[in-house]
Amino acid sequence: MAALMLACGWCATGASARAQISLSTVVDLAQRNSSGVKLAEADVQKTRAVLTEMNDVYIPNLDIGSSIGPPTIGFPAGQPSIANATMSSLVFSFSQRSYTRAAEAGYRSAQLALKDAAEQTALDASSAYLELDTVTREMDAAAAQQQDAQRLESIEEQRVTAGVDSHSDLLESKLTLAQLHLKQIQLGNRAAILRTQLATMTGLPRASIATLRDSIPPIPAVNTPAQPMAGLAAAQEHARSLLLQARGDAQVNHLPLVTFGAQYNRDSNSLNNYSTYYQHFKADNFSIGVTIQIPLFDLVHRDKARESAADALRSRVEAEQVSRQNDVQVATLNAQLAELATLEEIAALKQEIAQDQLRQVQSELQYGNGSGAGADAAPQATPKALQLAEIDEQTKVMDAEETEFNLSKARLSLLRALGHMQDWLSTLGAKSGGAATDIAAPGRGR
Repeated sequence: MAALMLACGWCATGASARAQISLSTVVDLAQRNSSGVKLAEADVQKTRAVLTEMNDVYIPNLDIGSSIGPPTIGFPAGQPSIANATMSSLVFSFSQRSYTRAAEAGYRSAQLALKDAAEQTALDASSAYLELDTVTREMDAAAAQQQDAQRLESIEEQRVTAGVDSHSDLLESKLTLAQLHLKQIQLGNRAAILRTQLATMTGLPRASIATLRDSIPPIPAVNTPAQPMAGLAAAQEHARSLLLQARGDAQVNHLPLVTFGAQYNRDSNSLNNYSTYYQHFKADNFSIGVTIQIPLFDLVHRDKARESAADALRSRVEAEQVSRQNDVQVATLNAQLAELATLEEIAALKQEIAQDQLRQVQSELQYGNGSGAGADAAPQATPKALQLAEIDEQTKVMDAEETEFNLSKARLSLLRALGHMQDWLSTLGAKSGGAATDIAAPGRGR
């Protein structure tokens, strides 16, 4: 028993030595360290480059080179160019217009996917933080229960010695103490797992993570979506991008393509025998013009258009599937919230009842129950009843804490499903609190 008390004291000391970290700090570090967010950022950079590429095809490129070589034998096989410069660009294309719009939609999709990844990371970090805060307070209640159970065991030993209670009553008190010890172990393991999870997300040392309850803003109840979830919007934009891509591939055949070209050559007759075959040789030569092409028969591009159309169809179906899943998730969360709100009310009422019963036992121990000492009088409260009432009151406190956490977690999930996650995240900075210690991840600045 002494070893158990020492371990509990050590845990309490270690917990108090941890620096309290605000929820906003945890979310910020989790988003900056998230692999999903980093991958989404890479996709944004890629799609931005693709969009720039689609626009740059209208800007003439410039190539310079030279064709210097030994003199040819017989008829000259090429121009005797000392230096040459070539410019070319696209002037007009029906397909290119669709490709550019597809790249714009792809860029928007990547941005929305990045927002979705950041919100998912924030949801995971916030849920773990809220759970750790709940478990921390439950551990405080469990520690108080442990002390009450130890006093109950001591009281039972005295009552059994005095012949007031039976040996089975003493065993019941020992069983209660063992069950509460198991509860403490479970809560400690749960807290350790949550700290490891948060440490993995944020890059902070696990031992340094402690929650700050004042940094948690209220989680509003939202029933009407103002905008689709970022992930759903990203899927819809991706489907639109592939549809435009397929349209561009289908427009390659039978529609004109206009390109621009210009070329300059600095030629030298000393490198070739041009003058033998061409009477009018000039050193400086320049040409410029546009080319109009109308593809009439191109099986490769026709097949490519069919492939793109299939990809677009698949992407549209996937976006519809995401939309249906989101609708089901919203309906499920709304149903859960109705149940959890009622459970929270029930847990709060049970806690109040347990507190009233505890106060009643405390009052009876101090003043008696007023029923006298006759044969028909109600039995007076005992120290044993007090310890049992205190244990029950702490149990109801933990039940209320757990129910409150489940309700908060469901509300957060609903906020994300309804597209309001960012609205709640914007309130984190105002609730960070002055007592929080903002610790940057190793090797990363704030």
